[in-house]
Amino acid sequence: MLCCRLAALGARRRLRPLGPAAVLQCHHLRYPSRSLMSSGVPGKAGSNLLFYLIVGGTVTGAGAYVYKTLRENKERFTSRVTTITARSQENASSPSGAASRGSAAPEAHPEVPSHVPFLLIGGGTAAFAAARSIRARDPGARVLIVSEDPALPYMRPPLSKELWFSDDPNVTETLRFKQWNGKERSIYFQPPSFYVPARDLPFVENGGVAVLCGKKVVHMDVRGNMVKLSDGTQISYDKCLIATGGSPRNLPAIERAGKDVQQRLTLFRKVEDFKSLEKISRQVKSITVIGGGFLGSELACALGRRARTRGLEVIQLFPENGNMGKVLPEYLSNWTTEKVRREGVNVMPNAVVKSVSVSGNRLMIKLKDGRKVETDHIVAAVGLEPNVELAKSAGLEVDSDFGGFRVNAELQARSNIWVAGDAACFYDIKLGRRRVEHHDHAVVSGRLAGENMTGAAKPYWHQSMFWSDLGPDVGYEAIGLVDSTLPTVGVFAKATAKDTPKSATEQSGTGIRSESETEAEASEVPTSPSASPMPHVPKQGEDYGKGVVFYLRDKVVVGIVLWNIFNRMPIARKIIKDGEEHADLNEVAKLFNIHED
Repeated sequence: MLCCRLAALGARRRLRPLGPAAVLQCHHLRYPSRSLMSSGVPGKAGSNLLFYLIVGGTVTGAGAYVYKTLRENKERFTSRVTTITARSQENASSPSGAASRGSAAPEAHPEVPSHVPFLLIGGGTAAFAAARSIRARDPGARVLIVSEDPALPYMRPPLSKELWFSDDPNVTETLRFKQWNGKERSIYFQPPSFYVPARDLPFVENGGVAVLCGKKVVHMDVRGNMVKLSDGTQISYDKCLIATGGSPRNLPAIERAGKDVQQRLTLFRKVEDFKSLEKISRQVKSITVIGGGFLGSELACALGRRARTRGLEVIQLFPENGNMGKVLPEYLSNWTTEKVRREGVNVMPNAVVKSVSVSGNRLMIKLKDGRKVETDHIVAAVGLEPNVELAKSAGLEVDSDFGGFRVNAELQARSNIWVAGDAACFYDIKLGRRRVEHHDHAVVSGRLAGENMTGAAKPYWHQSMFWSDLGPDVGYEAIGLVDSTLPTVGVFAKATAKDTPKSATEQSGTGIRSESETEAEASEVPTSPSASPMPHVPKQGEDYGKGVVFYLRDKVVVGIVLWNIFNRMPIARKIIKDGEEHADLNEVAKLFNIHED
């Protein structure tokens, strides 16, 4: 309305000097006939025609001016709105602008947050357990996992166990498997929908867990609470967990062999290694597994099963006298070796690799005793080296005896830095300083670190367990110090159909056995009925169906192996925690009900 009034006023001012003469100068207008003439307004000069012309011209001019003004105003308004919107988007895309608003469009957020309250370095079991623990205690927590692995967090045990026994031809794609109890599950802890996109982590209302896959932290500034990624990106944090795990060791003889040998070598650790080895096992005629420990023996048995149906030759060689010779007493190690041979594996104990070379189209492995082994592919399963590269830039202490970052009882390396999993060298209040490389330890230490990162201040007292399955029929669980150089006492009994890993998972409902009993401990050690038969110490050549092996140090039990005995780990944990000297371990063996039918 204001624009209209101003327009009309302007029009009147411009028309005020014009008189009749100005109008009559328009030569294309002719004088109207007299019938149309009027004497005009009384007392005024001019005619009615002239009055109408002036009024009409005024209205027309005013309308044109108003239209032009409104059009220009609309264009200026549209331009102004566009400018303001563009500036808002620019401000929202910057870290300061996004932080102050928290409601910018998702596509405007940077790919990597510049700051996170909880930073977890490493994407394995320990890191995931810590993230879950942090969120349980602080539901609004924002947790960022930085992982070198291109895959989301997953469990490693099935990579050398159940996945190899799957009947699914697409198992390398689905990564789903049937547990010994027949239930199916994925190796991934959670589906992708569980995680928050990293770019959205600072802005989501209730926090969440984000994972940066395929990224590596190469530098830590402990004083500045800052890390740098391999691509130069920097992330600041309030609290940090180092769960970098370890890398598989190689043999010096293989490292010296050159690229031709390296191209036919698998250092088994990640899901990509499983996919690669599974494919190779379908293409070659011979695979040699070097290593007689947990991983080497499991892979040998898994590949041996395939040898029967596909004509694949599987060879396992190691320097010890028998499979798992560093863990099991000699008689049980020898029995295990025969078990692996029955699975179709050519087991070669007391074998030390001297050199590896390419001969024709095959690999030639020369042993120190002069023996030679021809094969197409090598799998090295000779241990793990903790990843401690960050120690130098962070100024963190690495244990000279066991490796790994030295931490206190609360798994702290600094006031706001914790370490969990394979990379943590911790103090065990019962067994001294240790470093453990098993799934259960990763779960429990990661969970405790997460609790302490949210203020729990709890010490690590847990005795972690580990297990190994040589297929669905033979398996064992162990706890504490299980070292074959220690004195041992074994008590065995005849096994039944229920004494297998398959039956154990059917009873517990989980294939990852530590998930169901990871921190359980018997409140008191039960007393066995006196009518139970007396267990016996085994003799060479016996079939060790099921039993208990006690490892002693200064006459005190410091380690226990439960051979084909399952769901009894709380009792074993209690025995070690009590740290008492036992006069008769045969009586202690009765506590595990090994004579139950």
